[in-house]
Amino acid sequence: MALDYGLKRVGIAATDDLQIIASAIGTQPTAHIWEFLKTYLAQNQIEAVVLGDPKNLDGSATDATAPTEAFANEFRKRYPEIELHRMNEVFTSRIARQTMVSGGMKKKQRQQKGMVDQISATIILQDFLSRRSNGLF
Repeated sequence: MALDYGLKRVGIAATDDLQIIASAIGTQPTAHIWEFLKTYLAQNQIEAVVLGDPKNLDGSATDATAPTEAFANEFRKRYPEIELHRMNEVFTSRIARQTMVSGGMKKKQRQQKGMVDQISATIILQDFLSRRSNGLF
């Protein structure tokens, strides 16, 4: 499972049972993410969560870095049995927008709040799965 944590919304993606393909699940308002996780994690066997790590190109913190780190710390407290991995999310929003255009998504669909967030979560998870299969995680 991957989370693209944001101040307003959290993009969510999950993988198939064979852990080959990442798919978007949707988004949740950040204020409701703990309720969602409680239900989702109770209903699904989750081995690990991959959390986007917002950084600038030079590795410095962004405005979203501190809130994301606070979320990561709280996640570790609430779910110590689930591995939490961090993945650099530089360019994921840009790649998500380009993917929507390349995929022929209409402008009205691309403007839906949360669409970029869930595609970004999918990109983060697919990148993690690829790196892990190549022995990088």
